[in-house]
Amino acid sequence: MLRTILAGMRARTARLVLSSVAIALGVAFVTGTLVLSDAMTASMNDGFAKTARNVDASVTLQTDGKPSSDKPETLSEDTLAAVRKAPGVAAADGRTGGSAPFLNSNGKAQSGSAIALESEPKLRPYDVVDGRFPQQDNEIALEKHAASNAKLTVGQQVTVLGKDDQKHSFTLVGTYQQGANTYGTELLLPQALRSLGQDGSAGYHEIVAMAAPGVSQQQLVDHIKTAVQGQKVKVITGADLTTERLKAVSSRAANFTTFLLAFAIIALVVASMVIYNTFTILIAQRTKELALLRCVGAGRGQVFGSVLAEALLMGLIASTIGLFGGLGVSALLQLGIGSLNDNGSDTPVTTPLSLSTVLAAFAVGTVVTVLAAVLPARKATKVAPIAALRTQTDSSEEVSRTGKVRMVLALLVAAVGGAAVALGLKQGDGGASSAVITSAGAMLLTLAVVMLGPLLVGPINRVLGAVPRALFGVPAKLAAANAGRNPKRTAATTAALLIGVTIVSLITVVATSAKDTVAKQLDQQFPADYWVTSALYDHKLPTSVGDKLAGVSALSKVAASTSVYAQIGTEDYREIATVPANSLGDLVRPTLTSGRLDKLGPGELALGQKTAETIGAHVGDTVPVAALGSNGKGTSAGPKQSFKVVAIFSGQSLGNALIAPESLAALDPQAKGYDNILLKVKPGVSLAEGRAAVDQATADSPIAKVESPSDSKDEINTQVNNVLAFIWAMIGLAVVIALVGIANTLSLSVLERTRESALLRALGLTRGQLRLMLVVESILMALMGAVLGLILGVGSGWLLTKSLSTAAMQVDLSVPVGQIGVLLVAAVIAAVLAAALPARRAARTSVVAGMAEA
Repeated sequence: MLRTILAGMRARTARLVLSSVAIALGVAFVTGTLVLSDAMTASMNDGFAKTARNVDASVTLQTDGKPSSDKPETLSEDTLAAVRKAPGVAAADGRTGGSAPFLNSNGKAQSGSAIALESEPKLRPYDVVDGRFPQQDNEIALEKHAASNAKLTVGQQVTVLGKDDQKHSFTLVGTYQQGANTYGTELLLPQALRSLGQDGSAGYHEIVAMAAPGVSQQQLVDHIKTAVQGQKVKVITGADLTTERLKAVSSRAANFTTFLLAFAIIALVVASMVIYNTFTILIAQRTKELALLRCVGAGRGQVFGSVLAEALLMGLIASTIGLFGGLGVSALLQLGIGSLNDNGSDTPVTTPLSLSTVLAAFAVGTVVTVLAAVLPARKATKVAPIAALRTQTDSSEEVSRTGKVRMVLALLVAAVGGAAVALGLKQGDGGASSAVITSAGAMLLTLAVVMLGPLLVGPINRVLGAVPRALFGVPAKLAAANAGRNPKRTAATTAALLIGVTIVSLITVVATSAKDTVAKQLDQQFPADYWVTSALYDHKLPTSVGDKLAGVSALSKVAASTSVYAQIGTEDYREIATVPANSLGDLVRPTLTSGRLDKLGPGELALGQKTAETIGAHVGDTVPVAALGSNGKGTSAGPKQSFKVVAIFSGQSLGNALIAPESLAALDPQAKGYDNILLKVKPGVSLAEGRAAVDQATADSPIAKVESPSDSKDEINTQVNNVLAFIWAMIGLAVVIALVGIANTLSLSVLERTRESALLRALGLTRGQLRLMLVVESILMALMGAVLGLILGVGSGWLLTKSLSTAAMQVDLSVPVGQIGVLLVAAVIAAVLAAALPARRAARTSVVAGMAEA
């Protein structure tokens, strides 16, 4: 039997190649993901090794995880002195840092954080790239990507913003690269860092020590614990430090790997469908061969085993190809991730190949292939020996009628899916559970459509085939007849493409709908012409910017708003913002669900709908409010005050609550600066003139960032489009595998229709018409999967947007016609390419040779 199997595979090499390609692509994706995970883990290990380089002991504060104030607790100079005096300590340094934005070459601020340079060179987790480290208080070194983004070079002056945005000038003496978990962008000497006046820079967040020769890490830890006895500190070895920090972030790599593996699984599912379809066709074509084996003594088990053995060998070969292809996939993924990172990547492309990855590749490839071949193999055992006495039948004689069992199961699946969708939509809370239930229901409905595929092929084929029949005549009529002659085969071939297109269109529709909904809310709630915000996430705009804008003659309205975090009722960490009286309606337009919001007086409060529902507040109720610290943590910064709820509004872009500016000043006297300043241009003044006046008024403020509604929309569009491009690329492999399946089916059909093609040629069909017939057949199959996938994807997207909608935010369906058109055109082009080789083979076969084919 083994010789028979090998001989059969040699004879059918061409028929198995495309199937092997499908499995190889799926295995390559899995292998590439696993290799990428290993590369990321190795990179993090190297990075943390640099962070803990020469560190034998680490001292940090022992906290309960609950901040007691806005200002972070730090280790004192006394603690550092005690560590340095401990026996066995060769050197010790304190590590500290703080927010320190700096100005780029254009004079605009960009976020940054400064780190105090360790006095002991061996304890520095940095490597010089260009120049040197600072040696004087007026010198600075920049992280190499930060320097590149700011277009600053060694020798230039760098302006750093300290407390209250005071400017401090330093000479750039070098650039450096750093280890993982080191997030600084600037290196300064400790005294220079303290001169910036930022909170936390007076103490240390960590003290690191290096052991003297002959002293182990554990011995050093014991000595330091004795030296700092009585203090609330945690002392661990350098090895434990690396392990602890790596554990804290290793889940990121694991989550990303899981995310990529989800796409790999989709690719493998599609590949398994291609394999199943291939073996089904091959078994149908080999009916006489299998019957002859039965006649010469082969049992059912041997026939079954021969098909599975063939699948196993094919899986092993495809897995080997996919394993090495996965190394290339990993390299491409690493390059892609590096290109998406604004700061670039210091890590070279590596492709570590572990034993576990090799075993996983072969396990996945062989198991998927063998499992996909089980049902066709079982069908092979039903071939009776008497079939050998019949004339070889064309595989189109397979039963095309969908069985009653399949139909009943499909209807049951559809019923369960419909019930799940109804349940998800009924919840109507816009939460994750509603979206998950609705998505599960949509998946089941898609599965039901796939199961009913053979019933749908006929009607869809007639509709799609009408245009080519009218354009291309006889070849197109023959193509449509061929595409519909075996509904089960056509449905199985197009199902793989249907799944890929459904997922792509679903994600695209949901993302586009969310993007357009946000843009719509932006227009509705903020009808301002421009707004000014801080370019730095941790710095508010100074009030001087608002004063300057108030004096701009081109503006009719200027409304400055600020916010603090507060405890509203029983809910902590809720953002409460001010709404100036002159801004309501013209600059800020909340969507009211109840109450009135023509103005907000002292002691009055407007609540966001979700917050109101959480605390159980209604219009007319009185709720206690206490401002928290500037970062929303710690103790109350002001006394509790009672506010009357006068309105409840929808949408999250306005924060959790709104109050008048004077109410915020009483609630939190420490609040200063502005979050944003909304602007309206005077009638008769063009938007361009207004923008020029605003730019001129804010030119002296390095942190002021002027934006228009279109700027914000462009930023949102860019972010969403980047995500969609990544997802399209990930799902693209599954679509490619599905198209390989179409090419494979077409190739096998050409082989089994050799005599038929020769007869058509003999009756007058030209080579060109024969090629056209096969190309149109390929296009029809691709369009069946693509069109049905688009219908299911858009429909599922509509259901998902409904489940994500709430009374506070209605997500409207947006269908990206352009992107869907691109998808259809791509499917047609790919179908033409898929038909190229089969059409070439069919056209090159001579009429005589074709008619002589058994």
